[in-house]
Amino acid sequence: MKQTYNYWEKTREFFIVLLPIFVTQIAIVSTGFCDTVMSGHVSEQDLAGVAVGVNIFMPFFGSIMGVISGLTPTIAQLYGAGEKNKIAFVVTQGMYWAFFLAVGMILLGFLVIPQFLYYLQLEPKVTRIASYYLLAMSFGLCPVFCASVLRNFIDALGYTRLTMMITIFIVPFNILMNYLFIFGAYGFPALGGIGAGVGTAITFYFMLLLNVLAIFFIRPFSRYKIFTCFSRPVFAEWKKQLFIGIPIGSAMFCEQSIFGAVGVFMTVYGTGVIAAHQAALNFTTMAYMIPLSISMTLTILVGFEVGAKRFADARKYSRLGIILSLLFTTSLALILFHLRADIAALYTNDDFVKKLLQVFLAYAICLQVSDGVNAPLQGTLRGYKDVKITFILAVVSYWIIGLPTGYVLANFFSYGPYGYWIGLISGIAAGAVFLGLRLLRVQKRVASFDRK
Repeated sequence: MKQTYNYWEKTREFFIVLLPIFVTQIAIVSTGFCDTVMSGHVSEQDLAGVAVGVNIFMPFFGSIMGVISGLTPTIAQLYGAGEKNKIAFVVTQGMYWAFFLAVGMILLGFLVIPQFLYYLQLEPKVTRIASYYLLAMSFGLCPVFCASVLRNFIDALGYTRLTMMITIFIVPFNILMNYLFIFGAYGFPALGGIGAGVGTAITFYFMLLLNVLAIFFIRPFSRYKIFTCFSRPVFAEWKKQLFIGIPIGSAMFCEQSIFGAVGVFMTVYGTGVIAAHQAALNFTTMAYMIPLSISMTLTILVGFEVGAKRFADARKYSRLGIILSLLFTTSLALILFHLRADIAALYTNDDFVKKLLQVFLAYAICLQVSDGVNAPLQGTLRGYKDVKITFILAVVSYWIIGLPTGYVLANFFSYGPYGYWIGLISGIAAGAVFLGLRLLRVQKRVASFDRK
C-alpha cells in the first residue's frame, strides 16, 4: 500500500486491494456453495441436513472468524505508522488465542449440538446428516482459524493477491474432496451430505499448509520471522487484541445467528421449505461477497490512513467504497432478478423446491441492496477501530428489529416463511441507517486532528 493524493489514485489503489479480496472471498464461499449444490443432487434430505448443519455452524464459525479479523486493522495501523517491528509479535499471539478459541468451539459443540438437534424434531435421516456433517467440520476448526490469522496478516500488509492465489488453489481441492466423499468416487465411501463436511475439513488443513508455506518462503513475509522467532504467550496482549476482535465477532454473530435462527424457524414448514430457504441463503452469501470484499478493503485502507494520521484520506476512501458498493449491488440485483429460474435449477431437480426457491431468491436479491450500504459502513468503522458501538447497533438492528419483525409477519400475518426474509431485509436496512449516523460522528470527532 502507498499514500495517494487524489481520487483517481485512490480508486486505482482501492481496486488493487479489492479485486484479489473479491476473488478470495468468492473462492472461500464457493466451498459452502459446492457443499450445498452437490448435496442437493444426492437427495432432498441430504440438502436439508447440510442446511440445518450450516445454520447451526455458521453463526459460531463466522463470529470467531470475526474476532480474528480484528487483527487486520491492528496490523494495518502498525504498518501505516511504520511500526513494523511489532507486527510479528501481534501475529504470534493471534495464533495462540485463535487455536484455543477453536478448541472451545469444539467442546461447546459436543455439549450442546446433540440436544439441540433432538429438540428440533427433524426427520431421522436429516438429523443424522446434520449431526455427522457438524462432527466432520469440527475436525477442521483449529487449522482454519490459524490459517485465518495468517491470512489477515498478509491482507493487512496489502498483499491481497497472494491470499487470492492461495484460495484459488483451495477451491478445486475442495470440489475434488466433496466429489470423492459425497458421491463415493474412485472407491471412496459415498457419504452424501456428511461427505461435504469431511471434504471441507480436509480442505481446511490444506489451506493452513499453503499459508504457512507462503509465510516461510515469500518476501516480505519471511522477513518477519513469524515461526522462527515464536514468542511465548502474553496474556496482556491477548486481552488487547481481543478487546478489538470480540466486538467485531459479536456483531458478526448477531448478523449470522439471525440467519441461523430463521433457518431453525423454517423447520416447521417442512423439508422442502428448509431446502429452498437454505439454497437461497447459500446463493445470497455468494452475492454478498461484493459488499463484503469492499468492506474488507475499506478496513485495510482506512486503517492504513488512520495509522498514518491522514484522516481526510480515510474519509475519501470511505465515500468511494460506499458509492462503488451501491453501484455494484444494485446492478447485480437487476441482473439476478431476471435469472432466478436458472439459478434455482442449479440447486435442485425437485419441481416443488425449485418453485419455492425462485420466490426466496427474489427476497434474497432485495437483501443484497441493503447489504450494499451496510457492509462498507461496517468496514470503515473497523478501520477506525470503532467496534464496541457497532456491536450494540448490530444487536438492535438484527435482534430487536429484524427477527421480531419477521416472526410477527410469518406467524400473525399471511406471509408464512417469506415473512422472515422481510424481517431480515428490514433489520439490515435499519442497521445501515444506524451505522451511517455512527460513522458521521466518528469522522467528525477525528476531523479536528486534520486541522492541527
